[in-house]
Amino acid sequence: MMQRDARVIGVDPGSRTTGWGVVERTGGRMVRLASGVIRTDPEAPMPTRLQAIHLGLAEVVRVWAPTEAAMEEIFAHRSAASALVLGQARGVALLAVAGLGLQTYNAMTIKKTVTGSGKADKTQIARMMAVLLGLHADVPPDETDALAIAVTHLGHAGHRAALGAIVAKPKRERRMSARDQWTAIALRAGAKA
Repeated sequence: MMQRDARVIGVDPGSRTTGWGVVERTGGRMVRLASGVIRTDPEAPMPTRLQAIHLGLAEVVRVWAPTEAAMEEIFAHRSAASALVLGQARGVALLAVAGLGLQTYNAMTIKKTVTGSGKADKTQIARMMAVLLGLHADVPPDETDALAIAVTHLGHAGHRAALGAIVAKPKRERRMSARDQWTAIALRAGAKA
């Protein structure tokens, strides 16, 4: 039996609908374990809506036990009010995945990773998620976006691991010449005097 490499929850936060998707990579294969959308009542007070998002995502984390989380970075909004509401939804989503390794990705990176084009639309993303993860055509856009975020994270995880290995590799010490050693000794002695 092959051991899993990673299990990621991708989250596409929103105040009305928050998409989520849990994707696992085993060997070189990505598998969608579960995904869905948390819908809130737009007429409900904001604290009630935020609580619903938090409780829904916390339950997904509890049930599916992802080890990592990925989320889309906030982009500039035309309206400060809508940016504030999205920021609140994102904040409770962050709280729900606290304790998991979190990475954020901008929209262009997600689109380019999943479709090959940084200008892909939601239809193209949904089509690629159907191909990669075997989704049906009726999956809501927020759900396919969350799955695309998880797939992006898994796609970039190998690059982060390789970079980490390079950074963690100890540097070779340069042997000092006899002259440099005597200079260092003289400098230390002079500093003590």
